[in-house]
Amino acid sequence: MNKIATYMDREHRRCDEQYAVAEAAIARKDWDMAEDDFAAFLRMFELHLDKEERVLFPRLDRAMGNAYGPTAVMRAEHGHMRDTLCEMSAALTRRDAEDFFDNADTLRVLMHQHNLKEEGILYPHADRALVEQADAIIASMESLALAEAGSPA
Repeated sequence: MNKIATYMDREHRRCDEQYAVAEAAIARKDWDMAEDDFAAFLRMFELHLDKEERVLFPRLDRAMGNAYGPTAVMRAEHGHMRDTLCEMSAALTRRDAEDFFDNADTLRVLMHQHNLKEEGILYPHADRALVEQADAIIASMESLALAEAGSPA
């Protein structure tokens, strides 16, 4: 049973879908809609990263007895994606579609490579190493989502 992998893979797809909505609005130069859609994507994406960094990775690190292995690489990649997203946000604020899409090309490559590692290696490993904790891990991640939904925007 691949509970963690299934849950996290689903999150990747939802983030991808929301990003596509934002990107389409930017391509149309519907700036107000683009700002709203991109902000929604950023909230969704940051929540996903939070779930990994605050819930999944620490438990996986404990199970592996190593905080400097695969999760350290994933955290570093999260930082690169966050940096690129900051550049994209700045371009959107300036209403500079060309700069936005230049950075989007970088993000697309980073996310594709990152997701392949998570979906192909890290999440399946988490399902094996944390099989007894899977339900509690998912519940903790859902608690983060509920707390985020309840906080003021």
